Amino acid sequence: MAKAVWPAGLGRQVLDTVDSTNAHALRMAPELRGPMWFLGLTQTAGRGRRARPWVSPRGNFYGTLLLHPQEAPETVASRSFAAALALRDAFVDITGLPDSFALKWPNDVLLNGAKVAGILLESSGAGGRVDHLAIGIGVNLIAHPDPSLIEAGAVPAVSLLSETGLRITPEAFLDALAPAYARREAQFQSGGFAPLRADWLAHAARLGEPIRARTGQTTREGVFETIDDQGNLILMTAKGREAIPAAEIFF
Repeated sequence: MAKAVWPAGLGRQVLDTVDSTNAHALRMAPELRGPMWFLGLTQTAGRGRRARPWVSPRGNFYGTLLLHPQEAPETVASRSFAAALALRDAFVDITGLPDSFALKWPNDVLLNGAKVAGILLESSGAGGRVDHLAIGIGVNLIAHPDPSLIEAGAVPAVSLLSETGLRITPEAFLDALAPAYARREAQFQSGGFAPLRADWLAHAARLGEPIRARTGQTTREGVFETIDDQGNLILMTAKGREAIPAAEIFF
């Protein structure tokens, strides 16, 4: 893999230890004028969706891209799909294995059907604006959570090393991911969500197949039909077609 060129105007900070790259990025945000990547070589208080702890052994990737978006909040949130696509792009660039990587709604990347990476968007702002957006990304480069720590019925976890034999450093992964995200951001800026949606659907896991979507205490079963132009999951259930803005998905 040839090393990609680092995008012009994009900052980079590598931290040996940090509580959470998202938290650090949002603390730094008011002092920054342009976009910046923060890479933590280990985290002491990493977190995933729904404030779940994200175990952070050294050697895996913990990174956050800090942006200062100008769009409405609902448009800003579409960048989770840009990030998922950029992650897949980086994996394919590194491994040369395009058929091995798929995207699980809303924000995971799968390798051979198991979770290898996740995304967490967090923001700060006032008056209904999003002033600062932190796109947090965790990648199992060399290690993955013990199966006992994964919820029953959830997608199992793997690492890039365990599945492909490739050992890559967090810094080298960022060298591939940052240009990949810059390309997807340019696509989003020029064409809006529509081209991202089309590309995301082309790599979606379990599209057209039965899945379960759990929101709080409610679980709905149906066929994963598509995502709409707001990124909602469209599920065809026994009661008809439903648009689901957020849920835990089980296969």
